[in-house]
Amino acid sequence: MVVRLNSAPVKGFEKEVRSKTTLRITYPEGTMQRPEKYDQGTMQWPEQYDRDSLFVLVGFKWQNFKWLKYIVYKERVSASDGFWKSVATRVPKVPPEICILIFHISSRRPMGRGNIPTLGSVAVTMVLHGCDEVAVTGFGRDMSTPNAPLHYYETMCMAVIKESWTRNIQREKEFLRKLVKAHVSTDLSNGI
Repeated sequence: MVVRLNSAPVKGFEKEVRSKTTLRITYPEGTMQRPEKYDQGTMQWPEQYDRDSLFVLVGFKWQNFKWLKYIVYKERVSASDGFWKSVATRVPKVPPEICILIFHISSRRPMGRGNIPTLGSVAVTMVLHGCDEVAVTGFGRDMSTPNAPLHYYETMCMAVIKESWTRNIQREKEFLRKLVKAHVSTDLSNGI
């Protein structure tokens, strides 16, 4: 089983990341936003939406579920619906190909302020509940190099995640290190 996050591409990166996708886990603002790449002639969607993969929406806030309603019922998505950046207006999946993962933030602490995990940690936690063996790659951000790339497929730098007030990257890295040390997970990229 191969889990990919948000709109992380495969095409053009097969040597580094292979080509299989079983689950694509995302939230509205992280979903691929170029549905116009749908080829009417071949009836093919971009490779990010592998025909055999399952689309998993992570719901952190009520707007995420409103977005899902728009997607499923093909309604118009409005920019004023409370998203922090633009969102996809279409997803090439039918309801049986969509799963929902509800992520609850404790009501004792307000949403944000270092208590929202990255989608990567959410995915690792989810996969640990259903798989006997879990291997991860692409984790282990080096916060001492702010100009290093954040992801393999874009020019965004580490400084962006360091400035995030909603995440505690150091606490998350310690969590992942504990999983590796306890042999619950394997770090294929040796970055944790």
